[in-house]
Order: sequence, then structure tokens, then C-alpha cells
Amino acid sequence: MSPARLGTLLAGLTFVADQASKLWLYHVVDIGARPPIAVTPFFDLMLVWNRGVSYGLFQQEGPIGPWVLVILSLAAAIGLSIWLRRIKTGLMAVAIGLIIGGALGNAVDRAAYGAVLDFAHLHAFGYSWYVFNIADAAIVAGVIGILYDALFLEHRRANAPGSHASGPDTTS
Repeated sequence: MSPARLGTLLAGLTFVADQASKLWLYHVVDIGARPPIAVTPFFDLMLVWNRGVSYGLFQQEGPIGPWVLVILSLAAAIGLSIWLRRIKTGLMAVAIGLIIGGALGNAVDRAAYGAVLDFAHLHAFGYSWYVFNIADAAIVAGVIGILYDALFLEHRRANAPGSHASGPDTTS
């Protein structure tokens, strides 16, 4: 499977998993009408409508703000899809696929509800992590993958024997 196909497949799987989990929790479990559901001592399911971006930044209360974020998410997904077509490594394809799927999942929420449905709450020892969803987790994992590739793997590839960055082969 080519890296571009791998990334596209992962973007689709991420999008479906994100939307399916949100629809099930909102419409079947009716998470909005319940108090937080303790799954483990450190993990609860609860409904939080995020009108901003990750970590609750850039909260949008008016009718235009969510649509601006939808347009930005779609533009990012299109740009990343173009980049994905040029990717040559599996890790970068996976990372970009995760980000595309996550961006599209949150864009659908903003278009449908005017906010992103967050539901996963991690907490322990008095510390509470922000409430997030599968799209958010995929975006964070994708960014970590891109950073790992850029900081560690790209350096190894550049210094590998026979690479163009290590200079021309003068042994023949």
C-alpha cells in the first residue's frame, strides 16, 4: 500500500470512529442528560461543547465564529491532502491521515451543532485533563508523528549512506 493510500485510509477511519463515537454517545447514551459516567477511577464520559479549538482556546460565541473554524479546518484538510500525495514514508502518511480525519470530524461538529462535542475526561490525583474526543486525540498523535519524523527520522535519512544530503558517492 502506498503512503498516500495509507494516509487516506487512516483519515477515513479516524473520521468514522470520531463521528460514530459522538453520535452514539449523544443520541443513544444521551450523555447530555446524564451526570458524568465513571468508566474507570481516572476516566469519565461527560458532555462538553467546545466552541473554540484545542484546550478551549479561541472560544467563538457568535454565529460567524464556528463557520470560520469550519473553513479553516477544511482548508487545513485540503492542504494536508495535497501534502499527503507527496509523502514517501509510512509514519508521515499515518500522521497526516490522523490530522486530516480529526480536522474533518471536528469540522462536521461545528457545522452541525456550532461547537465540537467533547466527551473523554481524564483525571487523577486531583489533576483534571481537558475534555476531548477521538478527533482531538488523532490530531495530537498526528502532530507528534510529524515532529518525531522531522526531529529524528529526517536526520537519519539525510545522513544515511547514499543519500543526497551526505554528499555525492565518489567511491566508483
